[in-house]
Amino acid sequence: MRTFDKWLIGGIGCGVVSLCLLTATTLLLLRVPIGREANPTLEGQATQIAPTPMDSAQPPELEATPMLQPTLTISGAASIPPGEQKGHIVFVCYVGGFDQICLMNADGSGRVQLTDVEATNFYPSLSPDGQAIVFSSRRTGIFEIYAMRLDGSGLEQLTEGIGSLYAPEISPNGQQIVFTNASGNQSLWLMNRNGSNPHPLTTAPSDEIDPTWSPDGRQIVFASSATGDRQLYVMNADGSNLRQITDLEKMGGRSSFSPDGQWLAFYAGPRGEHNIFIIGLDGNNLRQLTHGGDNLGPSWSPDGEWIAFTSFRDGNNEIYATRSDGSEVVRLTNSQISDWQPRWGK
Repeated sequence: MRTFDKWLIGGIGCGVVSLCLLTATTLLLLRVPIGREANPTLEGQATQIAPTPMDSAQPPELEATPMLQPTLTISGAASIPPGEQKGHIVFVCYVGGFDQICLMNADGSGRVQLTDVEATNFYPSLSPDGQAIVFSSRRTGIFEIYAMRLDGSGLEQLTEGIGSLYAPEISPNGQQIVFTNASGNQSLWLMNRNGSNPHPLTTAPSDEIDPTWSPDGRQIVFASSATGDRQLYVMNADGSNLRQITDLEKMGGRSSFSPDGQWLAFYAGPRGEHNIFIIGLDGNNLRQLTHGGDNLGPSWSPDGEWIAFTSFRDGNNEIYATRSDGSEVVRLTNSQISDWQPRWGK
């Protein structure tokens, strides 16, 4: 797997030191960053094309944004002290013109690329036991849902021909997958873990996207345009007892439950100025955690101490983590390519 360009400079019989130095210098001067080609633009990816139906954010503008004084990584070194965080973060990495699925340890170390196909792969999430990943991929020409093991092996296509599908997430008991079907009005669907019995969970005329399970599996939170402006809603896992949580302007889509099920992390704000917020499941105690940098797609850590998110604050999408009270920010990726859509798990 290749994430960065690597230069191999060698020769046979290079006996003149000055010639070798001249060759190396020339190669370095000619080096260029990885290019970007057209691909879907979701949750702040820095491409300049028309959005797909599932776009929850337009590409951020390239402009200076305030910094939060984060502790930065150097060449991928861990920002969070080793041993303080366990588990993995699965995310999207833009490699060679296509979005791919990547994985790293929760402290930012051990980065690996899991997919390598000339098609968009995104919206990954980890299974509750931390042993599998589900994601959306357009490798067959339409977005279907796939599953694979944590090392990228055992790839399995779970859906076929029921629509353009996004944002899959496995239930806490490991038995079901909730996802978005973008055929017609975007709606939430359920299916069994093996892909059998796919069926609609919502049938409203509004768009409903980005579902996530509560830690006990009894509720599902999602974003809906039912009132005109996108807001977060919660309902029972069978679709009953629907109620609105937020009443804010310029809401994003993806959200994440705290491990105790009492809080939600989400993002909101105008284009290029999104910030991470948390709010009680009852709709009270709204708190803003970030202040500048265009921050999207939060995901709570299993222990509830950290929230991972995408940020454009350095001019390129990278993955950061903040304490759940916003008191500290650390950078987990440091690459020339775009890293985004993190989901934290075991």
